[in-house]
Amino acid sequence: QVQLVESGGGLVQPGGSLRLSCAQSRYAFSIYTMGWYRQAPGKQRELVAEITSDDSTNYADSVKDRFTISRDNQKKTAYLQMNNLKPEDTAVYYCNQKRGTNVYWGQGTQVTVSS
Repeated sequence: QVQLVESGGGLVQPGGSLRLSCAQSRYAFSIYTMGWYRQAPGKQRELVAEITSDDSTNYADSVKDRFTISRDNQKKTAYLQMNNLKPEDTAVYYCNQKRGTNVYWGQGTQVTVSS
């Protein structure tokens, strides 16, 4: 069973920054696409960013030029650097890994942007 553990969430003021991490402890990592999703209260879970095995990236329009997804295959960790955070970025952030037809999710980390 693939286990993904997110960390790095918290409370930050508008305009601030956070860096989320998603660590995988076992099994292959480098050959799979990693994604970050978020879910705000009362809303559906949405894609924030994803990075493929060859480091191609894709971002939601709402976070382009503010968020950066990256990966360290040696550490089996994916990152989401979030800059210029806005109140509408408040959500639980989840990382996932796509392995063919199987998709694995972390437990989520809360990000709250408020003054």
